[in-house]
Amino acid sequence: MNVVSRAVATDLPRKARPLLTISGVEKVYSNGMQALAGVDLTLPGEPQFLSLLGPSGCGKSTLLRIMADLDRPTAGTMDWPTTNCDASGRPLADLGFVFQEPTLMPWATVFENMYLPFRAKGKSRKSVRDEIMAALAMVRLERFSDHYPRQLSGGMKMRVSVARALVRKPRLLLMDEPFAALDEITRMKLNNDLLEMFQAHKLTVVFVTHSVYESVYLSNRIVVMAARPGRIVGDIAIDVPYPRGEIYRTSRTYADYCRTISSLLADTMHDFDGEQH
Repeated sequence: MNVVSRAVATDLPRKARPLLTISGVEKVYSNGMQALAGVDLTLPGEPQFLSLLGPSGCGKSTLLRIMADLDRPTAGTMDWPTTNCDASGRPLADLGFVFQEPTLMPWATVFENMYLPFRAKGKSRKSVRDEIMAALAMVRLERFSDHYPRQLSGGMKMRVSVARALVRKPRLLLMDEPFAALDEITRMKLNNDLLEMFQAHKLTVVFVTHSVYESVYLSNRIVVMAARPGRIVGDIAIDVPYPRGEIYRTSRTYADYCRTISSLLADTMHDFDGEQH
């Protein structure tokens, strides 16, 4: 089966078009292990916060990397609208990626790390300085622009990574367990910061996590995946308006959603023998 990543022409208004349509995507590695099987997923044109939730080995990160064109599927199609696509049909300028680790250059200042995506496009520091400082202000780190990563806490490094992903104003932000290594207090704070940025920038976020509680707090849509092979087994809307805060975290509605998602997640483990891979 041929793998296709393509731009799709449409006359629909921008918000009415799907941002991305994934159809029948599979991934089989050279050792024969099947990471994904028959994945169908549509991201709407309207801003959305979607969490990919599931056990280790279910293909969440693999699917995210395929969306970012950092990995290639074995089969299936990924259809993007033609708006702002390059010659291969990829909307690279409209996509940002935040990895599990901050991935900052240790020898460069915060400003120089932020400048990296602009340098790749041949833009001068002077021409993009205001944009960089505005992005740092968004994560409350403008006073640290001349600091080096070794001078920052783990949470501050991750905020720089998020700001760097957002500085070019992407329409789609992909996040691969960005807060997993942080302590709970810092993680909760960054959850709140992320929701503020999501609302301010009106973008779509696809967020990989193992945490039911994090996914229910952040998302208005949760896609639950099962392993062996990785596949989607649930797609749940979280019908709670933004902004959210501690009142929501301690509400019965939040607890009910957590129980529902936890039950669905537990069902995915029935055929899972406990081995992590």
